[in-house]
Order: sequence, then structure tokens, then C-alpha cells
Amino acid sequence: MDRQKLSALAHTHHPIASPLTDDTVLRLLDRAVQRPDAHLLDLGCGSGEWLLRALAAHDRVTAIGVDLSTEGFAEARERARELGVADRLDLRQQDASEYRSDRPADVVLCVGATHAFGGLLPTLAAIRPHLADGGVAMVGEAFWEREPNAATLAEFEAEPDTYADLAGTVDQVVADGWTPVYGHASTAEELDEYEWSWTGSLAQWALDNPGHPDSAQALEVATSHRDGWLKGYRGIFGFVTLVLRRTS
Repeated sequence: MDRQKLSALAHTHHPIASPLTDDTVLRLLDRAVQRPDAHLLDLGCGSGEWLLRALAAHDRVTAIGVDLSTEGFAEARERARELGVADRLDLRQQDASEYRSDRPADVVLCVGATHAFGGLLPTLAAIRPHLADGGVAMVGEAFWEREPNAATLAEFEAEPDTYADLAGTVDQVVADGWTPVYGHASTAEELDEYEWSWTGSLAQWALDNPGHPDSAQALEVATSHRDGWLKGYRGIFGFVTLVLRRTS
């Protein structure tokens, strides 16, 4: 099955592709969007869910979402029409690392998509040219809750130093010339909800579509992912969303 299609199915019941509740998402957006007419840019926007929620909550905000895949774009545009925000949303199919801004953004988001730039610090470097003076970056990144075991490293194809712990992650950001003005470390409940939703949505689709040529593979992926989580990285993998302003 195409990777983007698989991801879309897995996020059916949890459209925010990160371990965050709806209330947390709105709180983070409220802390990031400081101007009523703010312009937002989401690099690696996926189905545009962050932008849809920002546009629905702020009636003068405008937004551009950039993603290499258009999986979910049609649904996002339909939802934008239903919400009455379609004229304020622009979705562009492009490699986020190659995108060049038409205008500076007051808020630049990259939550759960730092892999597109090669990690946290390269992502922050990519955000800088897009950000208006006094603007805000919102970045979501993994960290180690505790020392990763061999199973976790294998699951993420990672090394022990691929991620830092939470304090080390914030230290890296500060040393790179940014100041956190807000943040949220996903709770154990949020992490569990995300994983149950991811694996469960994919498994449910496979069971509901037994004759589909991708059904067996989808169920296999859901099972493997669930095992990797429950028998490996649960309690080790953490996720933090930081709201940042440039210090220098």
C-alpha cells in the first residue's frame, strides 16, 4: 500500500498526526496566533488539520499549507468550504524543504514533520527565512523519556543520540537562538490515545474491507506497529510541541 494512503487511513479517527488532544491543539494555536490577521504557514501540513482549526478559530487568519503529497487535500478543501474558510486557505503540493515563501509568516508550523528537513535543528534553520519579524515558530519533535532500548532504536531506525531527553531538546533549541514562550509535552494518555487510534483505525479498515488487495498488508502493518509500541517504545518515546520566538 502507498505510504501516504496508509497514513491517511491510520489517522481516520485522529486527524492531528501527533499525540495531542483537540483541546491541546487549540491551546497551542491560541498561544501561537498573537495577531487577529496573522498569516500562517505549515511546512509538511499533511491533511491541513492544524490550519483548518486555526482558520475556524480566528476569522481573519490566512494560511498556506505545503506538503509533498496531496493525500487528504481534497477532503481538506471540502472541510474548508463547509467551515466557510476556503478563501483563506491555500494548499500547495511541493517538497516543504524547497518551498519559498510568497510573504513572511507570523506563525510557521512544523509539527511531527521535522524528518522532512533532517531533524529538529535543520527544521528551525528552514523556518527562519519564512518567519516575519517577531513571528512565532511551532515545532513538534520526539524526545526520549528514558534511555532507549534496542527494540526502540530498531523500531525508529535510530541511534541513542538521535533524540535528546526533554531538557536536552530545549537546550538545543535555546542554543540555536530560540526562546520557548510556551510548550506542551504530550501526556501518557495522549501518547496512548494516538497509538490506539493509529493502529485501530488501520486495523478496522482492513477488517471492514477484507476483499481489498491492500487489506492483508494494512492489518499486518497495524499489528506490527502495535507490537513495536506495546513491546518496545511505550514509555520511552516522548513528544514535545514548542512555541518559539527568535532570540537572535
